[in-house]
Amino acid sequence: MSYHLPPLNALRAFEAAARHLSFKNAAVELSVTPTAISHQIKSLEDFLDLPLFRRLTRALELTPQGEAMLPKVREGLECFASAVENAHTRVTSGRLIVVLPPSFATRWLVPRLRRFAEVAPSLNLHIIRSLQTIDTDPPTGGGAFEKVDLRQEDSMVVIRFGAGPYPGFHVDRMFGSDYIAVCSPKLMAANPPLRVPADIRQQVLLHDDATAIDRTGPGWSDWLRLAGVMGVDSNAGPHFSDSGLVYVAALDGLGVALASKPLVANAIAQGRLVAPFDVAVGQHFAYHLVIPEAIIHRPSVQAFRQWLLEEAKTEEPCRPN
Repeated sequence: MSYHLPPLNALRAFEAAARHLSFKNAAVELSVTPTAISHQIKSLEDFLDLPLFRRLTRALELTPQGEAMLPKVREGLECFASAVENAHTRVTSGRLIVVLPPSFATRWLVPRLRRFAEVAPSLNLHIIRSLQTIDTDPPTGGGAFEKVDLRQEDSMVVIRFGAGPYPGFHVDRMFGSDYIAVCSPKLMAANPPLRVPADIRQQVLLHDDATAIDRTGPGWSDWLRLAGVMGVDSNAGPHFSDSGLVYVAALDGLGVALASKPLVANAIAQGRLVAPFDVAVGQHFAYHLVIPEAIIHRPSVQAFRQWLLEEAKTEEPCRPN
């Protein structure tokens, strides 16, 4: 349907001036000058080809036409405001679903969520862990979006660990992931102690078979070669099918593990783990925030995106070896 309507600003000026019966007070309310209000009213009267106000010496009165028009204009403006508010409420009151790798959720995102709650306390955030957010066969990036039941008002973003790119989505690269050797502090003083990389010959190596199968992280052979350590069976020691189990084994002092530096930074800062050596193996994968283009401008998505990227700035850039 085609509508022949005057400019919205002219209708707002009319409604405010009619309510206050004052161009000056209407100008204060709308943060413009009285002259601007006068011009808007004049343009509306020209559009309608009829007078809406009687301009008296020290007063302002509505004409009969203005009095008849005011209730409908006010009702229309209220409908506009209600429509905008309803649209905004639907976006901000729905769930913001974040799908991400389990290890990233547990060891990087969750410890920081208190800070996000301070930034967006009313946001209804749902965290879903999924291995489908790890690239084993660099895809288009859509798989994780197809496995979650979304309501119409929901928004959903994915944190993906891979090489990218992800066509059809808005993608922000967060940070890369160097791998370092970590262990419990009690191994540092054990017999034999860990002082130089060669001392690792006397330690138990913990293996993350999940990253080996997915090809998303280096193995001990890569670390030993970079550290210049010879004569070590890089396949010896316990093997685990889950990165979380390797992490627990290292915390418990079972041996030395290779771990993603950003994901163990909190444990190192808290003294629960130590990184004995200044040897880091880089690789080409990185963490990316992947967002459907259709929802990139939603307030809930933008709030999470801005906070997440600000947090990611604290991580050191990764340079593959």
